[in-house]
Order: sequence, then C-alpha cells, then structure tokens
Amino acid sequence: QVQLVESGGGLVQAGGSLRLSCAASGSASSITAMGWYRQAPGKQRGLVATITSGDNINYAGSVKGRFTISRDNARNTVFLQMNSLKPEDTAVYYCRVSTRYAGYWGQGTQVTVSS
Repeated sequence: QVQLVESGGGLVQAGGSLRLSCAASGSASSITAMGWYRQAPGKQRGLVATITSGDNINYAGSVKGRFTISRDNARNTVFLQMNSLKPEDTAVYYCRVSTRYAGYWGQGTQVTVSS
C-alpha cells in the first residue's frame, strides 16, 4: 500500500503561480512513476504531467511551457510548479503514483484561478 499526502492548492489570480507537492509513504520503494491529473467541474479527469523513475517526463499540451514536474526520490515526493496560471487551469488536482503492482490516487487539492 502507498499513502499519498497532497498540499499546495489554493486561490490565485491569473498569471500567478502555485506549487503542488505530493508525498508518498508506505511501499514507496516500488514506485515506477508519479504524476498529476486534474478534473474540472463537468469534465473528465485528465493528465497534467507525469515523471517516471527514469526521469521520462510527459506533459499535457495545454500546460507545456507553463508547468514543471519534478521529483525528490529521497523523499518520495513529486512536485508540480505551475506558472502563468489561467482561469481554465481551475480544477481539482490529483496526485497519482504507480508501482509495479498498483496505482494510487491522492485525495485531491483544489486550484482556483481567478480572472
């Protein structure tokens, strides 16, 4: 089992920045990938960014050049630095961690960008 604790969401004006963190504990030594997804009201949950244990990174096209994903392997923590935020980035952001055996979701953190 892997437990995830997210932090860093909040309310920000358009053009501002936020940094999300997700710390994994439990069977974290078997993690193969970490990432962030988001779900806006009335929409399906979708990919924001992922990073593998080999540091392969993938971004959704809508966030490329504005968001940066990184990880601290020693602390089993993944970060999402979000710059130049837009109102359309408003959503609940979910951390996801994959191991060799299963995938785990965080509880979600609200990000609201006002215009």
